[in-house]
Formats: sequence, C-alpha cells, structure tokens
Amino acid sequence: MAISHENIERYFEEPAVVCCLTEAGTIIGPENLEEPEILPELQSGGFLQLPSNVLKIKEVLGKRLKKTLQPLTPVTPDLIEEELSSACKVEKQNIVSAFNTSEHNSPIRVSIGEGKNITFEIPTSLLQFFPQQHQVEEKEKIKRVLTLREYEIKKVQWADRISIQDGVLMLKKDIVNEISSIDPIVKKVSIDVIEPDKRDIFTNTILDVIPIATKVEGKIGEGITNILKGVVVILTGVDEDGVQIHEFGSCEGILSQKIKFGRPGCPDEDDIIIRVDVVIERRTGMERRGPYAAHKVCDVFIQQIREVLKTKSASEASSIKELVEVDKKGRPRVVIVKEIMGQGAMHDNIILPNEPCGVLGGRCNVDLGNVPVVLSSNEVLDGAIHALTCVGPATKETTRHYIREPLVELLRADNDLNLVGVVFVGSPQANQEKLYVSERLGMLIEAMGVEGAIVTTEGFGNNHIDFAWHIEQIGKRGIPVVGVTFAGVQGSLIVGNKYMDAMVELNKNEEGIESEILAENTLCPEDARRALAMLKTKMSGGKILPPFSKWDPAVIEKNQSLVDRV
Repeated sequence: MAISHENIERYFEEPAVVCCLTEAGTIIGPENLEEPEILPELQSGGFLQLPSNVLKIKEVLGKRLKKTLQPLTPVTPDLIEEELSSACKVEKQNIVSAFNTSEHNSPIRVSIGEGKNITFEIPTSLLQFFPQQHQVEEKEKIKRVLTLREYEIKKVQWADRISIQDGVLMLKKDIVNEISSIDPIVKKVSIDVIEPDKRDIFTNTILDVIPIATKVEGKIGEGITNILKGVVVILTGVDEDGVQIHEFGSCEGILSQKIKFGRPGCPDEDDIIIRVDVVIERRTGMERRGPYAAHKVCDVFIQQIREVLKTKSASEASSIKELVEVDKKGRPRVVIVKEIMGQGAMHDNIILPNEPCGVLGGRCNVDLGNVPVVLSSNEVLDGAIHALTCVGPATKETTRHYIREPLVELLRADNDLNLVGVVFVGSPQANQEKLYVSERLGMLIEAMGVEGAIVTTEGFGNNHIDFAWHIEQIGKRGIPVVGVTFAGVQGSLIVGNKYMDAMVELNKNEEGIESEILAENTLCPEDARRALAMLKTKMSGGKILPPFSKWDPAVIEKNQSLVDRV
C-alpha cells in the first residue's frame, strides 16, 4: 500500500521501499513507496530483506530512478540519480515548510548588535503563537471539593440489625427474606461472608464488584461521602436452569482462581467479601431485565447498610481525604474518553445514580441513546458509574474499577496538563448508530477545545469499530489522541485508521487471550503511566514508533521500563 501525501512527513526517517513496479526515470514520490508500518510483517514473512545501505524516505523523495524496480525493492544509493529535479525540489520544500510551521513553540530570536530607528512589522496572525500575559497571571480555580471519609472494617458478622461499630459491620440475619421479593424475575437470593483465607470455594460468574458508599452531604462529585474500607460486595448470578449470566466468557469456578485480586476493579488481597448470589428467571440472562433485576436487588441490600453508614461522624472515620478538582488555567486542556458497553441486553451501564456506585436514580446509557455524557473527574471517583456490563470477565470494568479509575487519578494529578472532563460514550449495536454516536463525540470534543485526548474501551471485537471511529473523529480535528484497549491475540483490532498511531495494550495474559479471570486485562496504574507518557510525547511533537502488527509483550515491557525511569 502506497503512502499518502498527507502522511509522508511522519515517515521521513523510515526505509524507502517501492510498493509497485516503478519505471526507470520515475521521480520518486509518496505514491511510489510502501507504507513503512507493514515492512516488519513483510520481513517476518520472508517477502522483504532490507540491505544495510537502504536509503531513508527523506533521502529519496524527488530523486530520479536509474533503473526499473520490481515491487518491494529497497531503494539504495546506486539506484537513484544524485541531483533533485526542480519539480521535486518544490515538493520537498513544501513538505519541509509545512513541518516547520507546526513547531509553534519554537522561539523567534532577533539579535541586534548595534542599531538606530529600527522598526519591526509582525503579522497579527503570528500573535497566536506568543504566550498571552493573562494566561501567565491566571491562577488555578477550584471547581469542586469532595470529602471522602473512610471507615475501616475488620470483621463482618450476622446480627439482629445492621450496625457499624469499632471496625465491625453487623448484617441483619433475615435481610434475604426482605429483598428476595423485590423483583419477580429474581427467584432466589443468597448472601454469605467470605474471609480472605476462605476463598477456595465455588462461585457463580461475577457480575460486579461494588464498594459500599453513601452520600452524607451534596451530590455525587462534591460534598461528603462515607465509604467502607476493607470490605466489598460481589454480585454473582445464574438462571433457574443453571445457566451463568454472561456473554463472551463466564468466570464461574473456584473464587480464589477467578479474580485478579488487587486490580482496580477487584477485591484487594485483604478485603472481606460479602457475596450476593442471585438466581433469576430462566432464559432472562441474555435479556436486559434479567441482569438489571439482579443488580437492583443487590443495590437494595447495600442501601440498608448505606442508611447506617450515613450516620457515622467524621470523628469515627479511620481516614479522611479531600479530592479537590482544579481548573489548571494556562496548561494544555486534555480529556479522557471512556467507551462503555451499550448494545442492550446485558451490555449497559448506569450513569449518576442517587448514591455512589448505586442503581436507583441513575440513567442507563442505552436509554440515553449511547450519546456522549461528560462527567467531572470528581464525579467518576465518587461512584458516578454503576457497571451492568457482562462482557468477558478479563476485560470487564466493574463498578469498583470506575471509583478507582487509574487513568483519571493520574491525569487529574498531573501538573503539566489540565484534565477538563471524562466523557462516557456507549457502544451501540448497529454501525449506523455507532457512526452517529462517534460523530457527536467528535463535535463535543471540538467544542471542548482540548489539545489532547486518551480514548479507552473495555471488551473487544464489535466495540473496536466505534473505538477506532472515536479516535478518528478526534484525530482528524488535529487533536493528538492515544488509544487504550485489550488486543493481545484474541482481541486483535479488526479495524484501524491513520490516527491510531499511538496505542496502549492492556493485555497481561501470557497467551494474549480472554482468560475468564476477572479484570486480568483491564486498565491498571502502569498502563495509565504509559498512556500519559505517549500522550505527552504526541502533544509535544515527539516521534512514536509504529506498532508491530502482532502482539509482542517485549515491546510493552520495554515501554514500561522507559516510562518508569522518567
């Protein structure tokens, strides 16, 4: 495949190989040269060998060929004439000029040894490249403050009523009877407490991991939130026929083997687990109402704990921290785009429920048409997203993942950038709807006036179509953009475009597959650091080498090592 004229600048340093039969006398242009990104694959397949004296693309553009070359012939010094043709001198000059004008931050230096009555006239169009005084003088502006009061739980027991006292959470013995009849689709509910050293037990597939948190003051994203630490709820489920509630993989099995403990979306190693296991009406597992009923019942159970947690004072908290969301004026505005499932059935998410990580009061992104919704970083970290998604366990982002989202935490803390928002956008089923949603995302990003973006997605396969379109919609507006997803072997991208030149791989499985282990291949702090480094590199005009066509863990290791040394 030949190189397009608009892409030639990025390939100046790459080897020059003709892509098709090229006659002697041809003046070499981008249309005669093979796309460098596929050269490694051609080499590994034995179709191409690059000699040590192969010329770089910038060295052959505009040169005249001495001989007729067969397709995939590397261009070496003996094959071209030395002098540039006049036509190509113009073309090359145009390319170089365009490249130079992109370096807006290069200084303009005027040195005058001695002079008198000297006048400079500078076009007003150049003023945009000078820092404005008001940008320097503007101070950071606090947008909202969230106080998180954590209460350490060391033991969970059964009692006659719910209480939280001295690190002990007491659960009501007959609570199961009270919540089992909430939804007729739910046929049976079981609740048990699992200590960290008692995890070698069978579990049905894990639908979600849910923190126990409640608002004490204000709305989600601001005010005061009380949250339990050291204990977390997992929701598991099956239907009356014993069919696991899942799609693209189920993680039923031995609990200790089916969770990557310590991942952002999972229980931690020392967490006590409260398991809510739900049996739903037969054949409703693949319908929207089935999984939703399971989540709703679980939420009613958690709400009873929340009502007690609301009464806990600041003096009883084991720790208190403040999340201060700041508008860092004068620094580059960036945005995170998180693609979430929205194909209906069990692929849905709830946005902005009444309670952190809750269900009631929220809006399903499917009902909202999957259009982009902007949240503040404080809202995300205060439990604004409840995950209903049942995609492959290894790539699934649970409710706990969002409240501990590593990329959001990292970008909001970075003093070089100004994180202006987190956009959640659903992934519809039909391509026509995907395109509609992607185009709306592009318009939103344009209106936000950002200078950089990172796009992430959970899952793989069908939703990679919109993932690629989202990146295209942002990239074609001249905004540097980085993509973050699981691909590995099983999830290799089925689509792509020229703006997907900076990608972060989330796979951590040795075989590169959906392992059916909860959250094994989800976004972790180390992935967030690579994504941020890549975004900064791209925003500053640095070069990012093209990815290999196949998953190679050595590349990720090397990149991680480079990033961690900075």
